[in-house]
Amino acid sequence: MKPVKSPVTICGDIHGQFHDLAELFRIGGKCPDTNYLFMGDYVDRGYYSVETVTITQVYGFYDECLRKYGNANVWKIFTDLFDYFPLTALVESEIFCLHGGLSPSIETLDNIRNFDRVQEVPHEGPMCDLLWSDPDDRCGWGISPRGAGYTFGQDISEQFNHTNNLKLIARAHQLVMEGYNWGHEQKVVTIFSAPNYCYRCGNMASILEVDDCKGHTFIQFEPAPRRGEPDVTRRTPDYFL
Repeated sequence: MKPVKSPVTICGDIHGQFHDLAELFRIGGKCPDTNYLFMGDYVDRGYYSVETVTITQVYGFYDECLRKYGNANVWKIFTDLFDYFPLTALVESEIFCLHGGLSPSIETLDNIRNFDRVQEVPHEGPMCDLLWSDPDDRCGWGISPRGAGYTFGQDISEQFNHTNNLKLIARAHQLVMEGYNWGHEQKVVTIFSAPNYCYRCGNMASILEVDDCKGHTFIQFEPAPRRGEPDVTRRTPDYFL
């Protein structure tokens, strides 16, 4: 778990949409003047995963490495690097940031701090749950339709926040049309930072600015101008959605 101080700008999925990432930096401020916290899904599905930053084999990045470099070792180098990335972050001891959601195997933040992180994320278990779980309107724990992780209700969020003295769970992982979506009576917020996801969903994107006084401001943005990209006419495969 990475401790983070404010001010910080919290971002959701960007999915290899490089020009939209550049638009995010234009709106949110350039590094290092602005401190950014990205909550995962950096690559795949967009056309510029390599340019954005790199990770996975299943959804397209592996093929992109082969196409651009003719060498699968490039993919291996990047995936080894990402095995060292923190799974979660904690902003000012109040905002718990992660990609997916909660786990029935995790009651406290110390449980996460005690993980053996330096490994590929397992296909099941608490580390996997942090990356795949989703909030739900129903109470309690549920079986996730994703086939990994769980769904969790407002009662779960409230108990987790109370136990760990948190004010908010900020997460990504789900497309939301306005770029952000409050849930569980503002105990949880979903942030999505890939506008017009897969170049056809028509959604807004957003980032969450946390200021020096721990105040929250959402900034929404639309896709960057395409400026003659040659690849945007290529059809996005259905399985990307």
